[in-house]
Amino acid sequence: MRSYANLNSPVKAHHLFVEMSRAGITVDTFTLPIVLKSVSQYFDSSMLRQVHGMAIKLGLEKNMYCESGLISLYCKAGEFRNAHKLFDENTDRKLGSWNALIAGLSQSGRGKEAIRMFMQLKECGFQPDDVTMVSVTSACGGLGDVNLALQLHKCVFQAKSLEKLDLLMMNSLIDMYGKCGRMDLANKVFMKMEERNVSSWTSMIVGYAMHGHVRDALECFHDMRNAGVKPNHVTFVGVLSACVHGGRVQEGKHYFKMMKNEYGIAPMLQHYGCMVDLLGRGGLLDEARVMVEEMQMKPNVVIWGCLMGASEKYGAVEMG
Repeated sequence: MRSYANLNSPVKAHHLFVEMSRAGITVDTFTLPIVLKSVSQYFDSSMLRQVHGMAIKLGLEKNMYCESGLISLYCKAGEFRNAHKLFDENTDRKLGSWNALIAGLSQSGRGKEAIRMFMQLKECGFQPDDVTMVSVTSACGGLGDVNLALQLHKCVFQAKSLEKLDLLMMNSLIDMYGKCGRMDLANKVFMKMEERNVSSWTSMIVGYAMHGHVRDALECFHDMRNAGVKPNHVTFVGVLSACVHGGRVQEGKHYFKMMKNEYGIAPMLQHYGCMVDLLGRGGLLDEARVMVEEMQMKPNVVIWGCLMGASEKYGAVEMG
């Protein structure tokens, strides 16, 4: 079962657990966390209840691995009341339970709640680790709170020097600073990195594009390619967004073709949205309309809005 869970084969792990249950084999402290991991990958709300009931029956509900796994699952299910209830019932909770709740809240778009839990963690005398800080910086980035970002900046560097941070933590900082509009700090972290992956480069490109730094975004993409790092679909959302901000129609068309032909990335709604917006703003209404008609998926309201807005702007209302 552990092998299936670690190899991202949650369905097989799930089936094996069912067979174990039918055979009357009892799970234990070692088995139950593995079951929880497989359930988290192959989410099944009914199985969540079953596993939670089993944890209670075996007296493992407050086992630190089981507790954090159950909290994560309840957050994933959107059952935050149950997640908080489980968390609050254990007065001897460990850092893993704090991290599970903070991460669950952050990943569910409940940034303010995640930050509040982080403040409580500090007040209770816990020392946050990298897992905590990745979740908190993500929550802060989602809120776009510059002042909070600077406070977290100090908190992170009180624990470790910039050079000692791991790749995931540094990427999280870049993402946070970018979303909060502090590309100077994002660049400071980026330049200190000994190793950069696609997320590092993409966070910089998206950050620059988000705040209208068109030239910086495209130069960063050029440097990324020169460094031999393969861009992904998110990278191209950033690149195409930069082209939209800068009105760079020909470059946008070039990068859109590059994405498909050179990197084999199938366009998603976000890419089509950027291109329709770019072509529409440039007055290329026929091209924008053809792109919408040739899309492999149904256009969303954003894409129709871009097309109709451009049609009205250039006096071709009948196209909308």
